[in-house]
Amino acid sequence: MKKAELVFFPLPGRGHFVSILEIAKLLVARDDRLCITVLIMRLSIDSKLAAYIESLNDSSYTECIQFIDLPQTSFKQETNAMVSVSSFIESQKPHVKEAVTKLKESRSGSNSPRLAGFVVDMFCSSMVDVANDFGVPTYLFFPSSASFLGLMLHLQTLRDEQKQDITEFKDSDAELVLSSFVNPIPARVLPGVVLDREGGTLILDYARRWRETKGIIVNTFLELESCAIHSFSDATNTPPVYPVGPILNLKGEDSHVGSGDQRSDIMKWLDDQPQSSVVFLCFGSRGGFGDNQVKEIAKALERGGFPFLWSLRRPPPKGGVFAFPTEHENLEEVLPEGFLDRTARIGKIIGWAPQVAILSHPAIGGFVSHCGWNSILESLWFGVPIATWPLYAEQQFNAFEMVKEMELAAEIMLDYRTEYTANQIIVTSEEIERGIKQLMENDSKIRKNVKEMTEKGRKALMDGGSSHFSLGRIIDDVITDSMT
Repeated sequence: MKKAELVFFPLPGRGHFVSILEIAKLLVARDDRLCITVLIMRLSIDSKLAAYIESLNDSSYTECIQFIDLPQTSFKQETNAMVSVSSFIESQKPHVKEAVTKLKESRSGSNSPRLAGFVVDMFCSSMVDVANDFGVPTYLFFPSSASFLGLMLHLQTLRDEQKQDITEFKDSDAELVLSSFVNPIPARVLPGVVLDREGGTLILDYARRWRETKGIIVNTFLELESCAIHSFSDATNTPPVYPVGPILNLKGEDSHVGSGDQRSDIMKWLDDQPQSSVVFLCFGSRGGFGDNQVKEIAKALERGGFPFLWSLRRPPPKGGVFAFPTEHENLEEVLPEGFLDRTARIGKIIGWAPQVAILSHPAIGGFVSHCGWNSILESLWFGVPIATWPLYAEQQFNAFEMVKEMELAAEIMLDYRTEYTANQIIVTSEEIERGIKQLMENDSKIRKNVKEMTEKGRKALMDGGSSHFSLGRIIDDVITDSMT
């Protein structure tokens, strides 16, 4: 029997690229009737992602997964991130068509794999057009939560069918009722991009095209988001949703970046701390704060007295759509005078952070996080409660879900945002300290809930688990399609 070949088209962003590669590895490990070709769009802006991509050619699964670099094209970075992403993806269409045409030509033998479909990132749904040209189905990879998928499809329906202007929710006290959520959603935790007229138009256009796919693969698991997942089964115009998570790179995408000395120094410091005693503060690949906010965090940590490990970096420059934080050259310039001396025995400040390795360490007792979905899944996997401090993208929604819907996190902020806002608030040291104290309570309901969800998440991936079953459904669909 011929193998079924899937063409993966990931977005070249760390939070998206790494998790879709983990899906690819799971699929080929599960069924030897599958093989996968990954089309890689090159961007020179993220050196850490570039290092990770380079490592893939030396990995053990290259017999079943091959990588093809698309031509590197220049594109104009617009001030609006969604406009930049959209124009970049559209520029790749002819390259994708050419690459897949050559791939099919090279598979002309009687025993060569048969092209069975595309798997594309949520921001690459316009590639449905290319898949249609080849007469194969498209599956969508959705790296965020099932609840967020439900929100975006709901907003798209409001706009296209009920003619609702979504930007009117900005700065309003409105609440949205969703079938994928138990609680009403306050407008203040909607993603900033949907409240922006230009960006919102583009992302809701993406959402409309999600409905054209054969199925939606979501990085979540039934036991975590049962309400959202069950709501899709009742929807008449939504493709099948496959919850296959938690999909994690437990070796850490950051294992290929940063120096060994940095990692060794961090882990040695953690080895010397009591179990579950350390507060870990880390705000993602694009997270950083201005000097005034840094001082408030420092005051809270000093007063709280908990051992802390703080990934502290400068924020990306304003207007840099694809810019990343940079390291501080002199910490004393941004921290309160004498802070480093006074906290030397209980605290450690770092720049780059090997997040997976840190969260897996038994000394970590709590995680002050930006609430990116990958970070949430990692924290749940290792049983580390979160205190929420969202910054951008859908993180405000994620924070609300974790605190209000699931009772799996403590609240520092729910609606803090760094994008699409003119006035940046300062979170006070008192607010931060209060959230950290709640986070670090040993016998709290949150900690108990997180422990239970950790067990459910691990069972979901085992033979007979909900995600294991869901992954099997995808494979069956792909194999069936390839035979017709």
